[in-house]
Amino acid sequence: MRIGIDVGGTGIQVGLVNNDLQIISEASIPTRTDMDFEEQVRQIAACVLSVISSAGIDPDAVESVGVGIPGIASDSGEIIKCTNMGWHHVLFREVFNRYYNKPVFVDNDANVAALAESVAGVSAGTSSSVFITIGTGIGSGIIIDGKIWKGCHGIGGELGHVIFDLDGVPCSCGNHGCLERYCSATAIIRMGREAVKIHPDSLLLRLADNNPSNINAKIVFDAARQEDPVAVEVYHRFIGYLAQAVASVVNLIDPEVIVIGGGVSKAGTFLLKPLIREFPRYVLFDDQPLPEIKLAVLGSEAGIIGAAMLS
Repeated sequence: MRIGIDVGGTGIQVGLVNNDLQIISEASIPTRTDMDFEEQVRQIAACVLSVISSAGIDPDAVESVGVGIPGIASDSGEIIKCTNMGWHHVLFREVFNRYYNKPVFVDNDANVAALAESVAGVSAGTSSSVFITIGTGIGSGIIIDGKIWKGCHGIGGELGHVIFDLDGVPCSCGNHGCLERYCSATAIIRMGREAVKIHPDSLLLRLADNNPSNINAKIVFDAARQEDPVAVEVYHRFIGYLAQAVASVVNLIDPEVIVIGGGVSKAGTFLLKPLIREFPRYVLFDDQPLPEIKLAVLGSEAGIIGAAMLS
């Protein structure tokens, strides 16, 4: 038995995972960015013990505790940077062990999701895969020889902040032209809102109740499905950017599988089919076997399962 903890922006999910990689007991607590770090960790530990108790398991039977965070951490269990939580250079393992003394492992949430898909999801059975999560931004995780690869200093795998255009769209990280400014849900929204300023008669705007601020990625995709030319143009631009990102991953890493997850992946085959058709155009050795592109299957369970598998 292992515990997996998924630290999110609004909630912290805790699950007990068995040897078959199934979640047999779970609970959640609110994310409290206004709370002292040590008190938040105490509440997480209390939730962990409650989950174990609910399953009727002896706390001593749990092998380890894994934590996925929207940030970076060291192998020592120190959270180096987790901006959303306001955690910087905090000793998560040390504080957590005051309440429950088990081996504790902490890693980036995209790395954790990549690991989950590689052991229990769509890329299970492969030795190399890259997970790309498309939501507000772009997250990614790299699995090599069945293990998370995050570079020498623990900061590798940040596909979303590969520079796409030096003079491009400003990014929240402080740079310009980061890939996530072109391939994320935020990018789709931006392009959709820009398009309806030029084409106010579009279906895209009508689906948004004639209010550009209502435009989201789903509305853009819905309008594109209905063949609204304005939405179709935005959709094709997005697919083109994403295809170039996927091809860059292939050119650099050449994994067996590339897994697409996150909120935008809910578009399903409407996203996947054109991406599979488009990305080989940008691959250097396109006469060689190419990786499969698949949609993630674990959804919200990926954070708990992947965290539980950290070691």
